[in-house]
Formats: sequence, structure tokens, C-alpha cells
Amino acid sequence: MMKTYLYPLLVIIAASSYGVVSTIIKLAMNSGFSAAEAVTSQFFFGFCIAVCLFILTNRTKLSFKGIKPLIFAGVLTGLTNIVYGHSLNYLPASLAVVLLFQFTWIGVVISCLSKRQFPSRIESISLLILIIGTIPAAGLIDVDVSQIPLQGWFWGLAAALCYSLFLFANGRATTNMTTTNRLVLVSFFAFMMSVAFQSPEVIWNGTLFNEGLWVYGLLLGLFGMIIPVFLFTIAVPKVGLGMSSILSSIELPIAVMVSVILLSETVSTLQIVGIVIIILGMSLPILLNRNRLSAKKKIA
Repeated sequence: MMKTYLYPLLVIIAASSYGVVSTIIKLAMNSGFSAAEAVTSQFFFGFCIAVCLFILTNRTKLSFKGIKPLIFAGVLTGLTNIVYGHSLNYLPASLAVVLLFQFTWIGVVISCLSKRQFPSRIESISLLILIIGTIPAAGLIDVDVSQIPLQGWFWGLAAALCYSLFLFANGRATTNMTTTNRLVLVSFFAFMMSVAFQSPEVIWNGTLFNEGLWVYGLLLGLFGMIIPVFLFTIAVPKVGLGMSSILSSIELPIAVMVSVILLSETVSTLQIVGIVIIILGMSLPILLNRNRLSAKKKIA
């Protein structure tokens, strides 16, 4: 019974951790750093922390068996942040979040294609509720989308696709490899993506350590790399991609709530209603599964 709730809970904690990232990046930008510099510091510290965890918890050498899905997971982790940041050049933040949030149904589609089966009734109902709650939760009601350039829509949806593929790649079980071993490899390839496309010069030009970027980089490394990748690695293979995508919808409400607390942003009543709808849609599969387990126990 405990395991039935443990793995979904780990997915929720991992997604909640991702929800904190956007606010930390905004705080870094308020301190005079660019989004690219913040993302670079995120993956630099993420990789450093992963190496430290591996050294402290493993007595064996780093294994490279089954590395292919981990390369994809690492590349997609970095790519999601890069593409999402690029979408913000064309989109208002609220619309960018909504487009990224489309990973919920994209993940279910990928899961169905990989398993060659249709989504369950519970998944379909949850997705419908999530989509209904997304627009008011993100404050999109008052946004004029008529002037949004086509490339904005493209980059926003591309970020959602990258995130969905990351969940898929991270959920592929790798035999004979510890979780921290996987974490080192995923974080390394994510760091390589940031070095190639972001602002790697902050590592050696003094910006990272002399100007205080390391504070945000350390927080981003923990909340945007170590915690979510570690927990997703454990939980996604147990929960499944489709259900993981649905449970990960908690990321949007967390992002809104943290921005209110740390950035003093205002939240309308309509946004609160949207957040409640999202939480309901996310909780529905867990509640129904609990009722099924209770019914089985009574029959037994």
C-alpha cells in the first residue's frame, strides 16, 4: 500500500521542485544576471553536486553501461531550459508557461505510442480537467494572443515536447547502474548543452563566484537538476510516463504560489480557481486508484 502512494508522491515532489526554478531565475535576473547565465550556473552546480553525491555513496567506478538513454535525458534536460528561455523572447511569461504545460498531454501521447494503446479513461478525464484549469491558472484570460509571432508558438510547444521526451528518456530503466551514477551522467550531458548554447564564460570570468551568481546557481542546481532528476529516475519507471505527466502538472500551481511568496506577485481569484482545478485533475487518478484498492480489500 505504501509503495502505491510513494512513487506518485516522488513524482509530485520532483515536479514541485521544477516549479521553484522559474522564480529563482527571476530573482537572479533582478540581481542583474541574465537568464542564460543563471541556466549555465544551474547545470554547472548540478553536475558538481551529482559528482559529490556519487563519490560519497558509491564504492564502485562510474559505469557507462546503458548510457544511450541517459545521453538523451541529459541533452533533453538542457534543451528544455534553452528552448523555454528562447520562447520568452517572443511570448509573455503567462503564455510561455501554458505552452510548456502542454507536456501533460504530449507525455500521455508518447506513452500511448510507445505502448501501442489508448489512454485509460482516468487519464483522459484528468487531462481534460488539467487543460481546463491551465488557462485561468496561468492568468491567460487577459492576454492578447493575436499579435504573438508564429515562432513564439513554435518554441513554446518545442519546450513542452522536450520536457515530455525528457520524462520518457529518464523513465527508461538502466540495469546495473545506481541512481547517483545515472544522475552524474544526466547532469554532465545537460551541462554540456548549457556550455554549447548558453553563457559558459561565467564560470571563468568571475561572474559565478565573485559577483554572487553562485548563490542562485546552487539553488537552481538543487531544485532544477539534482532533486527532480534523482526522484524522476526512481519514480517514473514505476509510475509510467502517462501518469507521471499528469502528476507533474503540480509544477504550474507551485510556480504561481512561489512567485507570490518570493516575488510578491499578485494572484487573481480566477487564477486560484484554475489552480484548484489543476490540483483536482492531478489528484483524480490517485483518488480513484485508492478507491479501487479499498474495493479489492473488501472483496478479499
